[in-house]
Amino acid sequence: MGEDASRRDFRVGDVLRVSCPQARARVAHVSSFHASVEWPWGEIDPESAIGWNGRRAFAVPAGSIERIMSLFRTEPEPSDLRVGDSCLVGVPETLVRVIDIGRYDPPQDVGWLPRPHTMLVVVPTFPTRLCPRTPETRSTSNRRPR
Repeated sequence: MGEDASRRDFRVGDVLRVSCPQARARVAHVSSFHASVEWPWGEIDPESAIGWNGRRAFAVPAGSIERIMSLFRTEPEPSDLRVGDSCLVGVPETLVRVIDIGRYDPPQDVGWLPRPHTMLVVVPTFPTRLCPRTPETRSTSNRRPR
């Protein structure tokens, strides 16, 4: 998003191109449903009321909505991770749509540092072959059903 992204005035509906270079992480826990890694970004906030453990869980089932909607990916895939393994975590270049914006003063307690003053809620935009839309549904998406 660039260096001056934090100064940009984002709006709901904006389409952004996002990415995050891969970083190495250690696999901390694995179950049938999730693989947790020690998050390579952010530092645990010792004064947080949340008590974040420094980990991020990734859905193991390939077709789960949680996995499909997550921007972050692991290499190897979560289903191939074992406790103690090393993996790569990152966001491949992806188009997303802003669906909500949180602005916080003072910055929001999220469990890690630095505490954010702005948080964008985004969803990936999908190619039409995955999420077909007709011109009619695009133009009426904000209308109430009859």
